[in-house]
Amino acid sequence: MLILSRKLGESIVIDGRIIVKIMRVDGDTVKVGVEAPPSVAVHRKEVQDEIQNNNKAAAMKPGQPLPKLAQNKPNKAQAAEG
Repeated sequence: MLILSRKLGESIVIDGRIIVKIMRVDGDTVKVGVEAPPSVAVHRKEVQDEIQNNNKAAAMKPGQPLPKLAQNKPNKAQAAEG
């Protein structure tokens, strides 16, 4: 884990495309701004944990069996060529 000190208004850059900026310090609360490309999901940890728990639960639920794929049958033109 990298530990950094930042002052109000200072930023951290991650991977050259994600910017984390200290927006406000109020007592023991720090407001942080995050700028990231739309392709990067940004969540609070508790939200990310809930998403992962829901995904695991959904993957483990017994559901409807998957439909079987139809057998590829040659059409009349392909059968005449063969």
